[in-house]
Amino acid sequence: MAVIAAFMVPHPPMIVPEVGRGSEEQILETTRAYERVAEEIAVLEPETIIITSPHSILYADYFHISPGKGATGSFSRFGAPGVRFSERYDRAFVKRLCELAEAEAFPAGTLGERDASLDHGTMVPLWFIRKKYAGGEIVRIGLSGLPLADHYRLGQLIARASEDTGKRAVIIASGDLSHKLQEYGPYGFAPEGPEYDRRIMDVCGRAAFGELFDFDDAFCDRAAECGHRSFVIMAGAFDGLAVRAEALSHQDVTGVGYGICTFYPEGKDEARHFLKAYEERIERECREKAEKSDAYVKLARASVEAWVREHRRLSVPEGLPEELLSRRAGAFVSLHKDSQLRGCIGTIAPTCESLAEEIVQNAVSACSRDPRFSPVTARELASLEISVDVLGEPEPIASPDQLDVKRYGVIVSCGSRRGLLLPDLEGVDTAEDQIRIARQKGGIRESEPYRLERFEVVRHY
Repeated sequence: MAVIAAFMVPHPPMIVPEVGRGSEEQILETTRAYERVAEEIAVLEPETIIITSPHSILYADYFHISPGKGATGSFSRFGAPGVRFSERYDRAFVKRLCELAEAEAFPAGTLGERDASLDHGTMVPLWFIRKKYAGGEIVRIGLSGLPLADHYRLGQLIARASEDTGKRAVIIASGDLSHKLQEYGPYGFAPEGPEYDRRIMDVCGRAAFGELFDFDDAFCDRAAECGHRSFVIMAGAFDGLAVRAEALSHQDVTGVGYGICTFYPEGKDEARHFLKAYEERIERECREKAEKSDAYVKLARASVEAWVREHRRLSVPEGLPEELLSRRAGAFVSLHKDSQLRGCIGTIAPTCESLAEEIVQNAVSACSRDPRFSPVTARELASLEISVDVLGEPEPIASPDQLDVKRYGVIVSCGSRRGLLLPDLEGVDTAEDQIRIARQKGGIRESEPYRLERFEVVRHY
């Protein structure tokens, strides 16, 4: 039995009367839509209720699936300790899902439980569901910092686990929308907030799940959305299927977006293999960029491919521009996949006899020795974007006023410890941000005296 339905729902604790104490009256439209969701679930009588929650255990590079027989929780941290839950986990479903993940070397499982208590992203949906339907065991899954494509893959694994176990399963994609919809809201206003809500309600209302990949990380961060990755997992569970969708409600009166949609599969549809289409598009775009890239980036790419495919260090090829062969300089090689950093290693000052050798050396390190990431695999090569930054000579500066985050990188030094940050990085908007990140990279405390240097780079794509 495959996944028989899914529901996109928010999780504001205030919607529970014991928590809201009257303030829940502001979102009656959301309450009524939630009650309809609970009624539909009661009619379906699922054996398994899968809840993906942004407030469950979250890791940067791993999807946590709650282990054990079950868990309890309450709204005590929201002033309502009397609203309590005791839920049993579907251990057979969890076991099969973990087996499928292990077989595909997919980063999901039951390791790393830090807090077994149910989170509010799980309990708010259950508050409505359990008033209408007492049956069904739950599966609780956290999100991760991995790319959207991996969240979609997890949804595909969930669908397979449902088929393999023969369980009638529904998915609850728990997540609020933007948190920056109104100046009076708890997080203030950003223009990306209303835009996110408009786009996500349109996309989900049409079940146009391929468009979920078009929400880039920077836009989502500025919108301060909560549930996007949860919605992508749900979409993956319906890969290759026609889906009947209905948007039930959307409210933004508290400054936070609450959207509710329902989704029912309606048979196979070969045009709806959205991850495959997305990956083909990314690979095509990366291939086109690679063909247009200059000699610096082509050298870095050739070095990465030689190392990943053959574990061979590339010899400096003939026919390179004279500057690559005669100049010595520090250089950084950066790898990105799905718009997220996949590796970045470099040298502040030259360590090799030529810039070409510097790039070859750092390209190998970026794809295999960056301690923040696992080594790049051969299947990732087609979707990697590569850039090379060639560093100019650092110069001492007296104060942050002499920095320009778009033009200059910064080096923060304290004794033998040094931290470096390249210029013109997404999300780094001020000199203070730049110095703070570089200081942290160098293990330099804010209270310690430190020296500043700035440098310019030539960035090659």
